[in-house]
Amino acid sequence: MEGFTTDKEPNNLYQPINYILKLGGKRLRPVLTLMTAEVFGSNINEAMDAALSVEVFHNFSLVHDDIMDDAPLRRGKETVHEKWDLNTGILSGDAMLILAYQLFENYEPKTFQALAKLFSKTALEVCEGQQYDIDFETRNDVAIPEYLKMIEYKTAVLVGAAMKMGAIVAEASNENQDAIYDFGRYLGIAFQLQDDYLDAFGNPETFGKQVGGDILENKKTYLYLKTLELGTETEKVNLIEFMNSDTLSNDAKVKQVKTVFKTSGAAEATQLAVKGYTNKAFEILKTLNISEDKKQLLRAFGEQLMNRNV
Repeated sequence: MEGFTTDKEPNNLYQPINYILKLGGKRLRPVLTLMTAEVFGSNINEAMDAALSVEVFHNFSLVHDDIMDDAPLRRGKETVHEKWDLNTGILSGDAMLILAYQLFENYEPKTFQALAKLFSKTALEVCEGQQYDIDFETRNDVAIPEYLKMIEYKTAVLVGAAMKMGAIVAEASNENQDAIYDFGRYLGIAFQLQDDYLDAFGNPETFGKQVGGDILENKKTYLYLKTLELGTETEKVNLIEFMNSDTLSNDAKVKQVKTVFKTSGAAEATQLAVKGYTNKAFEILKTLNISEDKKQLLRAFGEQLMNRNV
């Protein structure tokens, strides 16, 4: 990352790119690429460009997401379009997508082709997921299977792709490549459901985002949809009333909605869903043709994600 974020001309194109890449974050996806490459017997240095590509792409999507959401902050700092302007955010984001692709050029033709093919498919699915998310904002009839498809495309496919890229670089068998992709995809869904849960019930000290942000933005998260599925008539009416209220203060709105999430059983159901998708990932581990200690490494990672509070 240090070598990648160097000063280049024109400044107003590259400074915003370096800024977003240096803001930190969990770096979850590139670590998965490196970890998977190692699991399948490769040197992590060989997977470094693929890992960097995943991180650059992820941050590109965040720059454009922040523009669409008109978000003022990212990781506690000003978003790119706020610090510079809208046009800079769009153009720097475009350049990041191209830079992410360029990193594959450091691989042999066969590996390059496999990486680029997976990357193109994944990038398009991420865009589809984002569009579903936007569409859901104005719909009152979103079903849980639709929501799960949205988070699979918006979040989970990139986790799966990050892991598969490590397997591609390590020249793992096609069966192992596909299995590790599904392992990552299921973990990605679990990760997003856990994010939904932590947004409402996380510790403000550790979560890194405003707790209750989804509630204040009236987002139809898994918690919201599960309340409509499991709640009593009174709880459903209350939820919709609280979410659409103009008179409740922000704190009161968050508190009231969280109470309904709990009493309806939606909070518990969300935690069960996190466990369910994590266990689906663990089932796939059994099919992988790798040593038991390496399976244990992947399992430990999944458990860590399931029990996180950040």
